[in-house]
Amino acid sequence: MLLLLNKPFHVLCQFSADEGRPTLADFVPVKEVYPAGRLDRDSEGLVLLTDDGALQHRISHPRHKLYKTYWVQVEGEPAPTALAHLQKGVLLKDGKTAPARVRRIDPPPVWPRVPPIRQRAHIPTSWLELSIREGRNRQVRRMTAAVGHPTLRLIRTRVGPWSLGELAPGQWSEAQIPEDWRTIR
Repeated sequence: MLLLLNKPFHVLCQFSADEGRPTLADFVPVKEVYPAGRLDRDSEGLVLLTDDGALQHRISHPRHKLYKTYWVQVEGEPAPTALAHLQKGVLLKDGKTAPARVRRIDPPPVWPRVPPIRQRAHIPTSWLELSIREGRNRQVRRMTAAVGHPTLRLIRTRVGPWSLGELAPGQWSEAQIPEDWRTIR
């Protein structure tokens, strides 16, 4: 079984309770599924859940290099040089990142965030679509900050062949497992 969840902002990407903070258990009543990869508490969007350990491993293990795609609202308006830097890889404290796919996009059709992002009267914001194959801790946020454009909002829209589609925050649906993935053990 494979489930797609649109994880809301400030929800922990775990099922066990944590000091009264919301978790995946508050949104997905299905037993014995676990996240295949994680999404930070202050990030939103697609989380894959499965009861199949081999599938969970295939989705989340860095060796398989699945692209994860994000819509990223950043502070300021990145110049082409900043985008080129992200495309070549950014030097972080834990080493250089792999090259990212990145492009500026028009503001995407997203739901309002509660609470809303901070707004500064004299600093514009921009949206990027950014895809990476790694999964370091808070990697996208650290990458955009390294090129001078801190992340204000981060929404994961795709993991490998699966996309968020029309799921609203807190909604989930069952997904198909591609035929060529079913034989992997």
